[in-house]
Amino acid sequence: MENRRTKPEVGQILWHDLLTNDVAKAKHFYGELLGWQYQIEHATDFVWQPGEADYPLIFVHGEAHGGFVEVGQDVPSRWVAYVGVEAVDAVTAKAQRLGATLDRPPFDIPGVGRSALIRDLQGAIICPYVATHSFPPPSGTFLWDELITPDVEPAKRFYGELFGWQANDVDWGPMGGATVFKGPDDIGVAGAIARSQNTASPAVWVPYLAATNMDVTVAQAKALGAIVQTAGTNVPNLGRLVVLTDPTGALFGLLARSNARQP
Repeated sequence: MENRRTKPEVGQILWHDLLTNDVAKAKHFYGELLGWQYQIEHATDFVWQPGEADYPLIFVHGEAHGGFVEVGQDVPSRWVAYVGVEAVDAVTAKAQRLGATLDRPPFDIPGVGRSALIRDLQGAIICPYVATHSFPPPSGTFLWDELITPDVEPAKRFYGELFGWQANDVDWGPMGGATVFKGPDDIGVAGAIARSQNTASPAVWVPYLAATNMDVTVAQAKALGAIVQTAGTNVPNLGRLVVLTDPTGALFGLLARSNARQP
């Protein structure tokens, strides 16, 4: 029988995986940039690929935040976010009824939990998630997640139905209009913005990682092989953010949190 979760973290983003074709390069980059440490879980029948494989867990200040997954060379590197739900199988079935497709049906991640890979109506991957580990919900490293999509309106309806998120349109100054998804406690859990019509890249979820000194961190990221995609932007009630591509090709953001309240 599937494990169920009814704790307050339902509706929150609780875990992140980097799907990449070069785990060693990714570990070096984020370790040097942000001081991440790793604990290796080993699976004899790994869900992401046939046979045995290692699954490096990301640890910061003693908390587990996510992991790295080796994928094929023909698969673009990307971060994926895991949203806490009561029952993965039920949410996955609902996503299909809403028009989503499954990249992977429900599966178990060794030492982590149960999940599935859902591709939303615009092609972005999101993962429903029930934890089976004993780690507390992580905090302080992955500060925000944002959906970059060609059409925000269908995304608002889809995620509202799937996770019970309430969509709130906001003005983020230089970035223009955006959507903040709020959970049951009326606290923002993620955002969504419309990508430029001149960009042919698919919809994608982008995590924002904590940066204390943005200028220093961005300079170090560039020295380690990252490419800046969006220069520093100040967002009301959120902070200063920069979007980059890591050396494996995955899009990620850095966020220096402001002292204002979270959206």
